Amino acid sequence: MINLTVVILTLNEEVNIEHSVGNVVGWAKEVFVLDSGSMDKTVEIAESLGAKTFYRKFDNYAAQRNYAIKELPIKTEWMLFLDADEYLPPELKQEIEKELDNPRADGYMIKFRFYFMGRWIKHGGYYGTKILRLFRKEKASVDRDMNEHVVINGIVGELKNDFIHDDHKGITEWISKHNKYATYEALELIKYDERKKNEKKDEFADLFGTQAQRKRWIREYIWNPLMPPLVRPFIYYFYRYFLKLGFLDGKPGFIYHFLQGLWWTFLIDVKYIEMKNKEKEKNV
Repeated sequence: MINLTVVILTLNEEVNIEHSVGNVVGWAKEVFVLDSGSMDKTVEIAESLGAKTFYRKFDNYAAQRNYAIKELPIKTEWMLFLDADEYLPPELKQEIEKELDNPRADGYMIKFRFYFMGRWIKHGGYYGTKILRLFRKEKASVDRDMNEHVVINGIVGELKNDFIHDDHKGITEWISKHNKYATYEALELIKYDERKKNEKKDEFADLFGTQAQRKRWIREYIWNPLMPPLVRPFIYYFYRYFLKLGFLDGKPGFIYHFLQGLWWTFLIDVKYIEMKNKEKEKNV
């Protein structure tokens, strides 16, 4: 077993959890599932496969991941975060084993390979996204409530192979989940307004930093201030589907880029406008 603890966040994931836990039990020294109150068989399945389960009421993703880092009884030096609909292919496992024999860094970015309706979404600027998921426990913390990032106090490296996201819950659950995500993103826009009013900067945003930091910089200095709400979703969709060749992903790609690139970003703006209007009504 590799000297590593895998932590999987869950809420009603009985459709996905068997594959996710089964993929790392027996490979990692320990597998922990941090559940948010599942009403299905998620916890039962995870424990039957050998994972240790813990409970924390969900408030936001950053708090959930920070709790996992700081409060779970993790004894290994290294941690790896997975979601219940994610898994590691054999070539990535082998690369992690080799890397941790003689680590070059304190945390590692790993490429994200996303499947939707059974299709690998390769275009639209989506494939090639790198996420920091493997890290030394003592060097890590997590920022931002939504689209949160693990921040490392140390050296960050990159791995060559992908980890895979393949959710089997179906489109109804995807829409329900992204409705909730839209609320978190709208709240982030409210926080941006507060930072702007108080002339504060997002310390994580850095045009010359990691991929995550560059994306945050674009959001902070281009998307939020220069792209008008209700207009920017259409600009973003055009960019993704046509300029970044999202149309090459076939019918599943059209559905995904439309829903995630246009519908969801439009919903975020609508919720943001609603929040701003309620704020104005309170101040009248």
